[in-house]
Amino acid sequence: MRIHLLGTGAGGGFPQWNCNCDNCSRLRSGTIKSTPRTQSSITVSGNGEDWILFNASPDIRAQIESFSPLQPARKIRDTGIAAIILCDAQIDHTTGLIIMREHDKPWNVYCTSAVHEDMTTGYPIFNMLSHFRGVNWHEVKTDQSTFTIPKAENLIFTAVPLKSEAPPYSPHRHATVAGDNVGFKIEDMMTKKNLFYAPGLGVIEEHVLEYMKNADCILVDGTVWTNDEMARHGISDKLASEMGHLDQSSKGGIMETLISLEKPRKILIHINNTNPILDEDSPERKMLNDAGIEVSFDGMEIEI
Repeated sequence: MRIHLLGTGAGGGFPQWNCNCDNCSRLRSGTIKSTPRTQSSITVSGNGEDWILFNASPDIRAQIESFSPLQPARKIRDTGIAAIILCDAQIDHTTGLIIMREHDKPWNVYCTSAVHEDMTTGYPIFNMLSHFRGVNWHEVKTDQSTFTIPKAENLIFTAVPLKSEAPPYSPHRHATVAGDNVGFKIEDMMTKKNLFYAPGLGVIEEHVLEYMKNADCILVDGTVWTNDEMARHGISDKLASEMGHLDQSSKGGIMETLISLEKPRKILIHINNTNPILDEDSPERKMLNDAGIEVSFDGMEIEI
């Protein structure tokens, strides 16, 4: 299985267009050892030709152009994207669907019924796309049953319910339901290895921990270093936990959990522009390096 990281930033990317925090300002001035990041999305293939896109970010056009297998140019209108899986209905994971409206047939989109509800009511992108080629919706169950996707050769998918927040426009915003946020186990039946992908994660529940323990590679929420990170920068008084993200550095945080795992390769994704780990020379980044935890970057390749 080949995994290509199209985007590794949180909402707004890095630098964020209107942000002058320390990280964003230093990136623009060239005084930080770091690289720009688009908004989080990955693509996975079992054969190197047909690709499953996980989340369609607002940066999808640039991301497709950055990775030639997604635009193989075999005919006048073409794409290597065979289907799209949505982990949630957040703006930074779904707006790219509008940009991809010129597809020559309905997109095969896989998501839970909760996400489908958001995408047809509070944020009705699916309704909007009906005026173009439309969407073939395939319901993803939240009972942890497996499913396959045509053209995704040798790959088996399992949706894993996660505790996080539903979007502000969702009817479930303050009363989340199963399916508002899911991670995915993607298993390669040839190598018998699997990836666990969870770009948004508020609580590491016992069933989630089991998936993490048994993964060969983990791509997990790396949004913030501290729970009050946004307040520290004078950006927002909201805690990360209130936005559905578990910080890295606190007791019981993502870093502590990842350190306890022996088997998997551990990689952080969906990194907010305020997070000090974006600075490759920061003490926070050194702590991750010393713990064997990687920080993802746009264009990163993983093969398992």
